[in-house]
Amino acid sequence: MTDFISQSTADLAVGVAGLTDYLKLLLEENPQLSKIWVVGEVSSARNHSQGCFFTLQEPDGSAAVNCVVWRSQLPRITTMPKVGEQVTVLGQVRLYPKRGAYQLTVWQVLPAGEGLLALRYRQLRSRLAAEGLFDLSRKRPLPAHPQTLAVVTSPQAAAWGDIQRTLLQRNPSIKVLLSPATVQGEQAPASVVQAITRVVKDGRADVLLLARGGGATEDLVCFDDERVVAAIAQCPIPVITGIGHERDESLCDLVADICAHTPTAAAEQAVPSLDTLYRKQVQYLQRLVYIVTRQLQAARSNLQSLHTRLQRLRLDRQLDQHQRDLGWQRQQLISSLAQRLQLARHQHQLLSEKLSTLDPESVLKRGYAVVKAEGQIAIDVSQLLPGTELEIQLGKGQVTATVTQTSRNPQ
Repeated sequence: MTDFISQSTADLAVGVAGLTDYLKLLLEENPQLSKIWVVGEVSSARNHSQGCFFTLQEPDGSAAVNCVVWRSQLPRITTMPKVGEQVTVLGQVRLYPKRGAYQLTVWQVLPAGEGLLALRYRQLRSRLAAEGLFDLSRKRPLPAHPQTLAVVTSPQAAAWGDIQRTLLQRNPSIKVLLSPATVQGEQAPASVVQAITRVVKDGRADVLLLARGGGATEDLVCFDDERVVAAIAQCPIPVITGIGHERDESLCDLVADICAHTPTAAAEQAVPSLDTLYRKQVQYLQRLVYIVTRQLQAARSNLQSLHTRLQRLRLDRQLDQHQRDLGWQRQQLISSLAQRLQLARHQHQLLSEKLSTLDPESVLKRGYAVVKAEGQIAIDVSQLLPGTELEIQLGKGQVTATVTQTSRNPQ
């Protein structure tokens, strides 16, 4: 009986290679295993010249699988496997006959859980930065004296109470508009965008304050939503964010004009304190008094200098000297004019005498006569023929005569 069983078992048994080949065929020909996504925690990882070898296991250690990313594929994977991180890998199940073990040949490694959120955050942040939404040149200054402040937050949140108390302490005259929004959960991004849009349509606010108190990282994820970031970037008035604690930084903080990190700090930056304004006013007045005093002192010094110069110049003496000079110049002018007048009168007398000498009437008065023949003065007897009528002008009166005879004086 024993021999029969041994003989039958020997006929039915397969070799190790046959079993391995069979299992290899089952694993590698299975379409579900030829391209499969597997999520797990990296328990070990080492880099080799041929690639990166690591082990993927369940978080509780109940199961594990060996994985490899060949060197040619390393530049294409999104993230490198690191011990302790949760990842999702895409690969193919392969069986290696010599070791009788299977492993996962990995083509892609992606972060999983918090790691995936971090990857998405980095990718979105890089894209928004490339679009210029975080540039300092886009940052707008806050108004020095805002009249109306719009607050986007949850009315039930502690942040709203902190903001109210801070504003009341710093400047009770500021007008505050609450635009309520859900600031946590899946509905938060759309609610925050709607609240910002409500403020923009209202048009009364000078500054918008987006606030939420501290919390876990997953509670603040809505402030990394691209829709909220776009709403802040497109807001026509300056935006201040006060989100979380000092260590928290969201994409909304990066795109906002002012990032205060906490709601209380945001309220402090949004509204100037009356005490601060009073101190500034006192400083301005003190500076004004100082400037006016300096200018007054300078004017007095200049006046004293001019007075001293005036005393040194003795203008009364200079005026007397100028008057004496003017008197002398006037006498000189009068004397010069008198001499010129006397000379002119002498010349006039000479010319009058000369003119009197040349006057024909004066000649006639001395016994001379002017003879005219046919209206022309006769100067040659050859022009006068017997019978010619003559007009003779004497010193007193005229005579009409007729030529009877002419004769020439001997030479």
